[in-house]
Amino acid sequence: MSNIYESAANTLGLFNSPCLTKVELRVACKGISDRDALSKPDPCVILKMQSHGQWFEVDRTEVIRSSINPVFSKVFTVDFYFEEVQRLRYELHDISSNHNGLKEADFLGAMECTLGQIVSQRKLSKALLKQGNTAGKSSITVTAEELSGNDDYVELSFSARKLDDKDFFSKSDPFLEIFRINDDGTGSLVHRTETVMNNLSPVWKTFKVSFNTLCSGDHDRELKCTVWDWDSNGKHDFIGEFQTTFKDMRGALDGRQVQWECINPKYQVKKKNYRNSGVVILNQCKIIKMHSFLDYIMGGCQIQFTVAIDFTASNGDPRNSCSLHYIHPYQPNEYLKALVAVGEICQDYDSDKMFPAFGFGAQIPPDFKVSHDFAVNFDEDNPECAGIQGVVEAYQNCLPKIQLYGPTNIAPIIQKVASSASEEMHTKEAMEYFILLILTDGVITDMADTREAIVHASHLPMSVIIVGVGNADFSDMQMLDGDDGILRSPKGEPVLRDIVQFVPFRNFKHASPAALAKSVLAEVPNQVVDYYNGKGIKPKCLSDFESSRTFSP
Repeated sequence: MSNIYESAANTLGLFNSPCLTKVELRVACKGISDRDALSKPDPCVILKMQSHGQWFEVDRTEVIRSSINPVFSKVFTVDFYFEEVQRLRYELHDISSNHNGLKEADFLGAMECTLGQIVSQRKLSKALLKQGNTAGKSSITVTAEELSGNDDYVELSFSARKLDDKDFFSKSDPFLEIFRINDDGTGSLVHRTETVMNNLSPVWKTFKVSFNTLCSGDHDRELKCTVWDWDSNGKHDFIGEFQTTFKDMRGALDGRQVQWECINPKYQVKKKNYRNSGVVILNQCKIIKMHSFLDYIMGGCQIQFTVAIDFTASNGDPRNSCSLHYIHPYQPNEYLKALVAVGEICQDYDSDKMFPAFGFGAQIPPDFKVSHDFAVNFDEDNPECAGIQGVVEAYQNCLPKIQLYGPTNIAPIIQKVASSASEEMHTKEAMEYFILLILTDGVITDMADTREAIVHASHLPMSVIIVGVGNADFSDMQMLDGDDGILRSPKGEPVLRDIVQFVPFRNFKHASPAALAKSVLAEVPNQVVDYYNGKGIKPKCLSDFESSRTFSP
């Protein structure tokens, strides 16, 4: 059994090589020039990593409104390989307030370096280069810290009472910042809460932070907490502060409240009868044990891999060599390349290696009605194919028997897989996680239904990977990938988790199949972990699993 998992994990880079360490990167910028005289920028930093000569987005920070010297609370976590040159690019964008996507953003500058440079210096500050590689006045500072072995999370719930009022015509708009005090006396921002408008007794949203980020695993490390009154011009008013430790916070583990007086040192000196500027209350402190992807896989969680293939007329007649579905005797088409690249990795995580394969957008025999979720092997009772090779053969056999048609509707196939994932969810065990690979040549026509289906699926043990085949304009498809902001259903309900990864195949035309697979599957381990940890579902222990399953060789 271990060989199956080891080969799969090594393919995805999931097992730590001897030189691999996880590194946390924190980002701050200084001296960002104003977009115009009337407003300050709303900065966001995007981290990209180079692979096969191309830049791919790894993650992005939050957007900070009206700030020329932002310190971002988002922490990037990356794998560090001593034996590889890992090129990074930090891009600073000014995001307009009504849109979190990059279409409405102004590019403010970029900085390129290697991860090795940051790790060796611990703190790297460089000028941000504008278009044409000209240096402006703005700079970026990246601080690196090795991640300790403790992956547990702490869930904290803060509120406050009777904070000082800093506004003339309304009440203060408070937010809370928590800093970890480092060994050299500097502070690292751990978390910044949301702003609660017009409220002197705010209740901030519960948040999770890794134990390592909060206090470097040291219960007695000093934490500095500051309360501010938010102002739209970015010049926030100081309300007060207090010092504490995680050891103190643990007092709220058993449901009791822990309270601190919020002190403004200036008022303490000037005002005779000054007591405090309010009270900050910790209502809840929970320690959440985080299990890894391999914990779940080695505990017997199976990846149920399903393929859905676009058979709409826009692909072109399969008998024509210009068609995206043309079967060349020696050269696989883009559909086959994408299917094999992703499928070859997923199949190592599935013991029976039987994969359902569906088609959509074609007229199918015998009555040639349009179907958006037909079995590619034409066996509706058993749409499974034996291995990735079986999917390839079923695909090739079905092409001459169907009539390519339309429209491009993918909601039905998402709903079909979601139905299976829903059954698994009710077991309340980590036994099956579903991955749906959708291969399509164009922008989908049922966007509203698809958004609804994805929002529903985000509550289930399921991820959706969409690979865009051909040269169509896929810009509208990017909205399904939650990286550009939060995807919402037509009714406004947000996704619970970001479960969609969209990649245009043309980005990988000249790269190896492994590069495509690595890109589209990179988020899956975290999506699996986020789902089960979020539900409080622990991995089954290995002995339970071995007694209940047998493996194919």
